[in-house]
Amino acid sequence: MLVSFECEHCGLRNNELQSGEPVQEFGTEIVLRVKDPRDLNRQLIKSEYASIEIPELELVIPHKSQPGEITTVEGVLQHVKNGLEQDQDRRREQERETAEQIDKFIGRLDKLINLEEPFTLKLNDPSGNCYIENPDPLHVDPHCITSHYYRKLDENKLLGLASDDTIEENPADVAEREWKSYEDVKNEILHFPAACSECGAPTDTLMKPTDIPYFQTVIVMSTNCDRCGYKNNEVKSGGSFQDHGCKLSIKIEEPIDLSRDILKSDTCSVALPELDIESGGGALAGRFTTVEGLLTATRDQLKEQSQIFMGDSADGSTKNRIEEVLNQIDEVVALKRKCTLVLDDPAGNSYIQSLTAPMDDPRLTKEFYTRSYEQNDELGINDMKVENYGPLGEIEEEDEEVNI
Repeated sequence: MLVSFECEHCGLRNNELQSGEPVQEFGTEIVLRVKDPRDLNRQLIKSEYASIEIPELELVIPHKSQPGEITTVEGVLQHVKNGLEQDQDRRREQERETAEQIDKFIGRLDKLINLEEPFTLKLNDPSGNCYIENPDPLHVDPHCITSHYYRKLDENKLLGLASDDTIEENPADVAEREWKSYEDVKNEILHFPAACSECGAPTDTLMKPTDIPYFQTVIVMSTNCDRCGYKNNEVKSGGSFQDHGCKLSIKIEEPIDLSRDILKSDTCSVALPELDIESGGGALAGRFTTVEGLLTATRDQLKEQSQIFMGDSADGSTKNRIEEVLNQIDEVVALKRKCTLVLDDPAGNSYIQSLTAPMDDPRLTKEFYTRSYEQNDELGINDMKVENYGPLGEIEEEDEEVNI
């Protein structure tokens, strides 16, 4: 955001640049080697939190000593020169030695402005909102290096991310809290900031890895918004795609069958053949529940999505068919009707609890199959390079002559 102010009475003028972006996750340091006029004309954007250093002059412009601005590399040097020349006449009369030293420094500045010798400019911004233009954006910049770093405590205090009373922790205490193994991670509930998908308010998403016996590790995620009350629970697979797809079938005949644990991944479809019901992989989000919970979720989603067919103007046959299906699901949950629940997951990351594990369960059927090309395409496997790959080679570019 560009901010401009001018007073008609006293003539005071002020132009300032304020970032419209939030503070970035990492701080940024840009090191530019200035060798030719194109480098002097590079556009430079910095926030008020940025510092600039020119080692050849032993010059440092500290944080918050200047407002944020859009300028050029030459403009940075010219700004320093104009600031030093502002009171030189008075200094020559009152502080002659100081004025002579400043004149010598201005002479060194002029040499850099006239490119009589190359120099280095370092732009360091803990907020991460800084930029130096690449004159040839289609190629790697041979004169400029950009790096990102973790902020220190004093830099977080400068940005207002930490209070002034915060004391830096002892590195030994921090190391003691660090995870030593994957088992330590699984025993910890992880918090990371997010925005509510309903009202946009800042909230926390909780995440915890957990092991399912005789299956694999899954990641349970939960979001609860204090502002609007939105809640969301999801389960993600903690592993990769399996070598084969998996089709699981369970016959629902006894009360214990309704209590079986189920892991349904995002890629898994659900079917009830006796009721002629089938939902795709994206219909229900990944979840860890029970057979009864999955049937109830299927019923609720079908009822919600069928509201348009249930009104007064709805077709009678369609309305009756939907009501019949909903009643049939209720009968299955009440064990008044026998039914088969089928989970088909081409990624192989879904699970139904076996009551006789590790022995075979007579009412649970598992079928493994080779995925089709279309299924691999939906999972993105066809575009993956999983063999005959190595480290990326370095990009070498020839130095280009600059014609002025």
